[in-house]
Amino acid sequence: MTSDARDSPKVPILPPTLPSKPSFGDALPIEPSPDTLRFLARRRSASALSLTAPGPSAEDLAAILALAARTPDHGKLCPWRFVVLQGAAKATFVKRLEAIAAARLDAPKAEAKLGKIRVPPLTVAVVSRYTPGEIPEWEQRLSAGSVCTLMVIAAHAMGYGANWITDWYAYDEAAGRLLGLTENERVAGFVHIGTAAEAPLERVRPDMSAIVSDWAER
Repeated sequence: MTSDARDSPKVPILPPTLPSKPSFGDALPIEPSPDTLRFLARRRSASALSLTAPGPSAEDLAAILALAARTPDHGKLCPWRFVVLQGAAKATFVKRLEAIAAARLDAPKAEAKLGKIRVPPLTVAVVSRYTPGEIPEWEQRLSAGSVCTLMVIAAHAMGYGANWITDWYAYDEAAGRLLGLTENERVAGFVHIGTAAEAPLERVRPDMSAIVSDWAER
């Protein structure tokens, strides 16, 4: 293998078709999936700065979003929505973020961090939205975080690289207005998707013995 071939981005290999969407009321048996376990055991986010074209096609993106929306959702409130950033619109959004960054007290640091949203060909802002009522706000916010996780997993399963990031522009008020957030909305994360120009390396993982315990009566 030549150096050029070894270092070139890997084009995603997508499944020919996704399973058909079940209809309301269909029985969905719980079935073992060793392939899923193997996939999860090696799942690793790609660096946002390594994500290049091609990004997902319109069809691929629609499938990724539909799979992400199958997240647990207590009360069936759909306490999240998606804002897709790509192409010229994404470039304009980042340019507006650059202006916001320049006015911040930490301007050099804030501007430097914009590379993670500037480089990937596609970004999905996952907006957490809280609906007052019976379902606690905490559970609704957790559901939005779960959407981010499933979106990353779906993108990876299609052969794309993906990374879930927040950073300052997820919390900045001016950036929130730019994104169109309303009173009860927050950014759960920006999920960046593209073709990974390099294979991500395994990172340090938690010592399970330090974080797992059996409950004992006190």
